[in-house]
Amino acid sequence: MVLKKLAAVFLLFLLFPAAHAEEAYVLKFATLAPHGSTWMNIIADWANQVEKESQGRLKFKLYGGGVSGDEPDVLRKIRFGQLHGGAMTGHGIGHIYSPARVLEIPFLFRNYAEVDHVRAQLMPEIRAGFRQNGFELLGWMEVGFIQLFSRAPIYSIADMKKRRIWLWQGDPLGTAFFEASGLAPVPLPITEVFTSLSTGLIDTTIAPPLGAIALQWFTKTPYMTNIPVMDGIGGLIVSRKFFDGLPKDLQQLLRRTGDEAGARLLVETRRDNEKSLAVLKQHGVTFTSEWKDKDADLYDLRDRAAALLAKDGYIPAALFDRARETLTDYRARKGKQ
Repeated sequence: MVLKKLAAVFLLFLLFPAAHAEEAYVLKFATLAPHGSTWMNIIADWANQVEKESQGRLKFKLYGGGVSGDEPDVLRKIRFGQLHGGAMTGHGIGHIYSPARVLEIPFLFRNYAEVDHVRAQLMPEIRAGFRQNGFELLGWMEVGFIQLFSRAPIYSIADMKKRRIWLWQGDPLGTAFFEASGLAPVPLPITEVFTSLSTGLIDTTIAPPLGAIALQWFTKTPYMTNIPVMDGIGGLIVSRKFFDGLPKDLQQLLRRTGDEAGARLLVETRRDNEKSLAVLKQHGVTFTSEWKDKDADLYDLRDRAAALLAKDGYIPAALFDRARETLTDYRARKGKQ
C-alpha cells in the first residue's frame, strides 16, 4: 500500500511539474530606441542573457521604438505598474533624479576622458538618488556628445536665434540653456520631431550623430555643427517595487548583467557615433566647425544655465560646483603630464 501511494505521488510530479516549479517573473521594459539600433540590439542581448542565466525564471518583454510613448509616458506607466523598467535618456532620468543631469550641462566637457573621470566621482551619489526615488539604476550609458542638426549652417549663438530649434517638451535643462542663450525654441515630444521637420515647424534639432541617423532626422537637416554642446546621458532603470519583489539571486543577476549591458552600451555607442560621422558625410551632410563665439562666452552661458537650474532646484549649485572643481583638478593634472 505504501509503495502504491509513493508511486501515485511520483506520477503527480511527472504529470504536473508546474505545480512545484519556481515562479517566473516578467520584466516589461520600454525604450524610445528603434528596432535595429545599437541600444535596442544590446538590450535584446541583455534580455536573452538574463532569461538564459535565470533558466527562464526572469524574462523580459520589450517595447521598443517608442510604442509606449515618450519617456515621461513610460515613467508614468511604470508608476502605475503597467511597465517595470526602461532605457532612459537624460530627459527621462531628470524625472527620476534630476541632479544626475549635472553631467549634461552644456559646454562642460571637452572629451570622453573628462566625462568618465567626473562621472566616476559622482556615481555613488547618483545611484543612491535613484534608490531614494523608487528606482534601481542597473546600468549607465550615454547617447554621446550632442550636436546641432539644421537646415542652414550655424556658426554662433546669434545664428541659433534665427532658427526654429526643437526643445524636448518639458525638459528643464533644455529650457534653462535656451533661456540663458536668449533663444525661443519650439517645445515638442520627441515622437513629433520628424514630422515637424518635414512640415517646417522646426528646422533645427539637437542629437548625437547616431541618434540623428536612427531617427532619420538627418534626412531633413543637411548641416551639422561639429561642436560638442553636451554629453547626453542614459540609464537602464527598473522600479524598486518590481526589483524588491524578486528573489535575491535574481536581483543580483539583474544588477550584474545590467551593469555589463550599460558598459557595453557606453563603449559601442561611442564607437557607433564615430562611425556615424562617416555615414553622415556619405549622405551629403555638411559639417561646420568654425564656431565664432569665444570659449569664455560659452562658459559664461554654461554658468548662467547652471544658475537657473539651481534656482529651480533641478541641479543643486553645490553639485555643479563640485563637478566643475573635479574637472578643473583633472585638467590641471593632465596638463602636468
